[in-house]
Parts: sequence; structure tokens; C-alpha cells
Amino acid sequence: MIEVQGVKKRFSTPHGVVDVLKGIDLNILKGERVAILGSSGAGKTTLMHILGALDRPNEGLVRFEGEDIFALRGAALDEFRNRRVGFVFQFHQLLPEFNALENVMMPALVARCPRRQASARAQELLEDVGLGHRLLHKPGELSGGEQQRVAIARALVQMPRLLLADEPTGNLDSGTTEEIYALLERLHREHGLTMVVVTHSLSLAQRMDRMIHMEDGLLRLS
Repeated sequence: MIEVQGVKKRFSTPHGVVDVLKGIDLNILKGERVAILGSSGAGKTTLMHILGALDRPNEGLVRFEGEDIFALRGAALDEFRNRRVGFVFQFHQLLPEFNALENVMMPALVARCPRRQASARAQELLEDVGLGHRLLHKPGELSGGEQQRVAIARALVQMPRLLLADEPTGNLDSGTTEEIYALLERLHREHGLTMVVVTHSLSLAQRMDRMIHMEDGLLRLS
């Protein structure tokens, strides 16, 4: 599904150029669950952003189902991110002024899906992740685990083929973390998702089909 060849990424800082990714080669199969581990600063999140077309590499190629995603421009690239990829972030990134249902609906509304259809899909997903009784609650009225469930539902509302999760349990207690693990496993089975998870958690990584370690902008397969 995903083919990464020679991807490099560098950033300019007041102290000079920093090479974050130094030549990444990676293939991910359809339906595979891949965990990317590594210390802070290893380049995990930068790689995640490039896989999801949130950022562009300075060099290299990323193909999604055979298509060079960075050959896309403007609205075509926006549509790729909206329809084919779902994102789950460590800090949820929920909009505080909107309730759970509205937050989950948002990607569908951005894609000009009819509001009634978007609402029905969002409600179905929230019920699926165990939050059918929290539809009208705003993020500030939800626990951390509930907020992450809303974020996962939002990531799936456009029925993507790829789910990218960046430290999805990084701020949760052990009990809630276990619940999120189980939820991700069930969603993978039921939706046939391809999943790439950036994590510091070895216990989460060991549940995936494959673990990849990142060190100093390079991959070490295991």
C-alpha cells in the first residue's frame, strides 16, 4: 500500500540546518499494523506527517497504492488527506467549542458531505467506540480517554484506508491505555485498516504486526 524511497527531511534553524530524516526506505502492506518506536527527536513524527502528506520531504518518493502523493497539488492533495488517511494525535486536537458529534462530523463537512449524512455517520462511530451517551458533550466535559475515542471516531468518519496514530496513548493512565489498545485492535479487524502507530510504548508496539525502530533519522527493522 505504501512505498517510501530515499525520503529525507531537513529543517532550517537559527543554528543551522538539521537533518531529521536521512534516507528512509519503507514498504507497508495493505492491512498491516506497523509500530514505529524511538526516542524523542528520532524523526518519528516527521515521518508520520510525510506519510499522511501533512509535510513534504526535501528528497525522496512516497507512493500510496502506486500513486506519487507529492505529485498531487492543491485540492487534489487536500482530498487525499481527507478521504484516504485518518489521523489520531497524542493531544486529541479536538475543537473545544464543538461537541463530540460535531467534532467527529468535521472532516465529512469539510468534504461537503450533506450534514444529515455526516451526522448519522458520526453518531454511528461514536456509538461504536462506546460514546453514544456523550454525543453532545464538549471536549472539556470528557475524560482524556473519552477525548481520544472521539479523536479515533473522527479519524474514521471518512472511511480512510490508512490510519496514522501519533502516540495515541501517551497521556493516558494504564487502564485507559488498555482500553484504547483493545479499541484499535477491534477497529483494525472490523474496518480492515492499514495502521501506522508512532509510540514509546513497547507493550502497544508488540501488539502490532511489525515493529520498526527509529534512531537518528534512520530506520532499524526488527
